[in-house]
Amino acid sequence: MAITTNKEYRRQRIKQRVRKIISGTAVRPRMTVFRSNKQIYVQLIDDQAGKTIVSASSRHTEIASQPVVKTEQARMVGKLVAERALAAGIDTVVFDRNGYLYHGRIKSLAEAARENGLKF
Repeated sequence: MAITTNKEYRRQRIKQRVRKIISGTAVRPRMTVFRSNKQIYVQLIDDQAGKTIVSASSRHTEIASQPVVKTEQARMVGKLVAERALAAGIDTVVFDRNGYLYHGRIKSLAEAARENGLKF
């Protein structure tokens, strides 16, 4: 197996292990993060209804237009998702790091969301 295949397999195993424990509700949705090589995406999901309540990504025009490093980009996405969640009446979430290590971009996104009013 190639290294990338092993890495992806490991992430999927961690993701399954976490997802069997946590799920989101309308009152306390699941905040899930997807990280690609260039972008970062975050969604607040109500698993009971199967609906995405709020989403944000680094492809948003205000964020994409600024030439910053990826960790700072993730921090801006965290701030944006916190603002949108508070506007939608959500202040508490369950954080789903989606199998990624809590380090780098994931950590900066989570800390920025906490600093801007989300509780998890």
